[in-house]
Amino acid sequence: AETEALSKMQKKPVFVLGTSRETGRVLLKEILEQALFSKVTLIGRRKLTFEEEPYKNVNQEVVDFEKLDDYASAFQGHDVGFCCLGTTRAKAGVGEVEAKAEELKFERYSVFRPGALLCDRQESHPGEWFVRNSWASGHSVPVATVVRAMLNNAVTPRDKKMELLENKAIHDLGKADGSLKP
Repeated sequence: AETEALSKMQKKPVFVLGTSRETGRVLLKEILEQALFSKVTLIGRRKLTFEEEPYKNVNQEVVDFEKLDDYASAFQGHDVGFCCLGTTRAKAGVGEVEAKAEELKFERYSVFRPGALLCDRQESHPGEWFVRNSWASGHSVPVATVVRAMLNNAVTPRDKKMELLENKAIHDLGKADGSLKP
């Protein structure tokens, strides 16, 4: 069943928001390395420059997020979408994201709420060093684990229209023996 789900996924086009940030970069790399989708479109504020061969067939759409209604065509024709426009819980306004996603009437969507992301990035959030280097590791998660969880979730059929995945569920799904390579 998992192989069948993966095979169906490879025939679908995908869009990804937020590929200039760490989670989006890692997600895009996995999507391309594993040839998971038939077409990959990046949607962002600006075009990104890629030198590597696997990125040559990636489509890019530049949008103004303040006038998103004007760019509806950028999202059309895609069966799967990933949004990696992460933020801190304090900035996000917990519950607002879910309410906005519900308004978009997706067939199915999953909201991932990881703990502190473990990665080497230029811009770090207050307290990240402490979380990375202390007993608080139960409140953190490697970016690669989040990406595997997102991809495993996308290729696994679900009955629920909406799923909310907190840090422990992300760890479990990111380590799951699924159809995707670790």
